[in-house]
Amino acid sequence: MRLRPLALVSGIALGLAVLTGPAATAADTTVTFTVTSGALTITAPAGPVSLGSAQAGGTVSGPIGTVTVTDARGGVPTSDWTARVSSTAFAGPSDTVPASAATYTPGPGTLIVGNGTLTPGPGGTLDVQRVAMTYTGGTGNSQATWNPTISVTIPLSAGLGTYTGTVTHSVA
Repeated sequence: MRLRPLALVSGIALGLAVLTGPAATAADTTVTFTVTSGALTITAPAGPVSLGSAQAGGTVSGPIGTVTVTDARGGVPTSDWTARVSSTAFAGPSDTVPASAATYTPGPGTLIVGNGTLTPGPGGTLDVQRVAMTYTGGTGNSQATWNPTISVTIPLSAGLGTYTGTVTHSVA
């Protein structure tokens, strides 16, 4: 009878020894990487974007799609930027509508990344370069978007047909 309790105790001790076994080993690896300065870029829809149609003497107007500025410079030398916009004249089959007949309204901007202030430009005619959006007072990288509207007042003298111009966004 004494063998049974002794065998039970021995079995439990053996089971604990197997379960606890030798200590597991571990190996740590230190991993590093470097974040480098990137670029200041702007993207806008490639188009063509149709503003619709209207008769001579009327107005066409519509959004042209999302414009995005990405500043990955890391705040060096500065994290401030200004986006500008202008346009060529709009050439048709027999006439040209001047860029001064086109107006740009940036609308509100959305700050995706950054801690500065995003401010829409006042808008205006596209015959001269206009401020579309500014970002000031931030540190580090930033990204912002906006969806501008372009309106074109069609001269009464414009001939029939489709007119094409190029709206150019830039950032510095």
